[in-house]
Amino acid sequence: MRNRTFPFFCGGLLALLLAGCGGADSGSPSSAVAVKGESVAPDVLRVESRVQPADARQDISPVKSRAVSIAPAPTQVMLGVLDKAKASTAVPPDGAREVGVARALAQTSTMAATSAQLHWQATPIGGQTAAISFSAQDAQGLRLGVQVGQLPGSAMLRVYSQASKTQVFELSGHEILQSIDRNVAAGDHSDAAHTWWTPEFGTAEVTLEIEVPPGTPADAVRIAVPRLIHIYEPLELPPEGTEVAKDVGDSDACEQDATCDANFSGTGNAVARMLFVRGDGAFVCTGTLLNDTDSSGAPYFLSAAHCISTQTAASSLQTDWFFRSPSCNARVLSNERVRRLRGAQLLYASNTNDSSFMLLNDAPPANALYAGWDVTPQRVGEQMVGLHHAGGDLLKISYGTIDGYSSCTSVSSDGDFSCTRSDAASGTDLRVLWSSGSTEGGSSGSGLFYRQGNTSYLVGTLSGGSASCFNRSAFDYYSRFDLQFRDGLRFWLNPAATGTGPAGRTAVYRFFNASTGAHFFTTSVGERDYVASTLREFAYEGPVFYAYPGNFPGQSPVYRFYNPQTRAHFYTISLEERDQVVRTLPAFQYEGISWSAQTLPGNGSVPIYRFFNGQTGTHFYTISGQERNIVVNEFPAYNFESIGYYAWTMP
Repeated sequence: MRNRTFPFFCGGLLALLLAGCGGADSGSPSSAVAVKGESVAPDVLRVESRVQPADARQDISPVKSRAVSIAPAPTQVMLGVLDKAKASTAVPPDGAREVGVARALAQTSTMAATSAQLHWQATPIGGQTAAISFSAQDAQGLRLGVQVGQLPGSAMLRVYSQASKTQVFELSGHEILQSIDRNVAAGDHSDAAHTWWTPEFGTAEVTLEIEVPPGTPADAVRIAVPRLIHIYEPLELPPEGTEVAKDVGDSDACEQDATCDANFSGTGNAVARMLFVRGDGAFVCTGTLLNDTDSSGAPYFLSAAHCISTQTAASSLQTDWFFRSPSCNARVLSNERVRRLRGAQLLYASNTNDSSFMLLNDAPPANALYAGWDVTPQRVGEQMVGLHHAGGDLLKISYGTIDGYSSCTSVSSDGDFSCTRSDAASGTDLRVLWSSGSTEGGSSGSGLFYRQGNTSYLVGTLSGGSASCFNRSAFDYYSRFDLQFRDGLRFWLNPAATGTGPAGRTAVYRFFNASTGAHFFTTSVGERDYVASTLREFAYEGPVFYAYPGNFPGQSPVYRFYNPQTRAHFYTISLEERDQVVRTLPAFQYEGISWSAQTLPGNGSVPIYRFFNGQTGTHFYTISGQERNIVVNEFPAYNFESIGYYAWTMP
């Protein structure tokens, strides 16, 4: 880390506490918490870790295999060599390591200009598809900023390299609209909030392909790609068996390979390298997966607010798991490395305690560790370990001790902060002196751990400091996890103590049947996987909202019918409508209860909008306000009926 490494702004929480999480308690973590006038259980002091089991629920991978012959011929948008001085983000260094900068794209700068580059051609099933290839000379990777004005939910966007057309990243228009909805709901109405960033693949050329199904006009797609992120630092390594002279990120010489310490190999499975877009640049930081008191498996992910403090930045997050060497000092990337590309939902961010707490949109891979944590004040002299991706490099480990407590405050607008010695009663940060290893840009947000027996516990997250391989006597400062927990994280990590309780909601998955023009919804992972693997006419559109499983107490059941004549399903929360369909419409076969939701707003729920297509006799449902508007504006055959019921955008 270089000198002062984060903009530490004094002040309260950002306005990002979502509905149902309540306010921050100013008492100690072990005190009882009053919620709505009731006394509830005290917060726990320590939580054990848990390993993600091999059979944990995973979403369908967005990376697909496809025949080269069906890829359309793209138009070409090419950029020359990056002039990094002119492309500078002008963002002061704050510990998040910059690895890429934005470059303007004149040929696709507006929606009209982009439309002129999209040469649509027919697909075998009667839809339309078009593609644009973007390249930048000498780039180590590219991320395209796709600005969405209008996008049909059943459109498919694919990203791939012309060098490898058979492996494509595929995401439905609906999932992209959901991401934009989250950005806007968090209060961001800028062009950045309406931008979806494509994943980074380590290539200097990326193709964006759009496909619309039969019955959807191509001019319903209104997008622009006004800029891309040019990755100028190599983020990849050759796989096992190919030795290289330098590690990715070129971390400093004193940094130590985490794989060399078998005692912390399991703890390292909780740590992921982060890549995200913020402002006009791409950055890397480090984050840690955390367990909760219920061991629920919810993918809670902790980093620093000076890395990610907005939902718009969180939406661009991709994570690299097991990004390490396969053996001590092997200097190659383990073939166990796993990437997750769908971003995250920002639950809480505070500049005061430099914390960024997210819920990942992808389930962590098998064998990832949900780290344990401890909210008791730590003793001076306690031995600690830092696990981090210094410079974006393979996982590193640093050894040191807690030298004491400090109180840190901002002293300038360029990210500098001042820390004065304090004590456990008033100190905001743990002051750490390294005896072996150090930290660098990219280490920001990483966890500080102590070990007891066979378990490690997180007690802080890296905010900044002057420690480096060239300044061995300088300190790093870790924001205290016990204060982060007290001020907000406990609402998710220990819901029983705060009276919020576990949500218990499950994902509702959506498919689009191009042959019938109808959508299919299910909460069953088995049914989802069967449809995806065997019924090729159904295009998977992802988890589209969340509801309670089955006939859930305190909620109203949603009933499911199937009409063999239209080959479409119908869903209703109305008991009266269910009974009327059973009595008067014998073509509809009653299939039972699918999930439960609410007939009235509240508890953080949002409307499910219901449409009816008189031409096909099918219904359509969406929780996305963006998609609702598209259907109203572009598809006159769909009549808006009403709000069907209320569900949730997160578990």
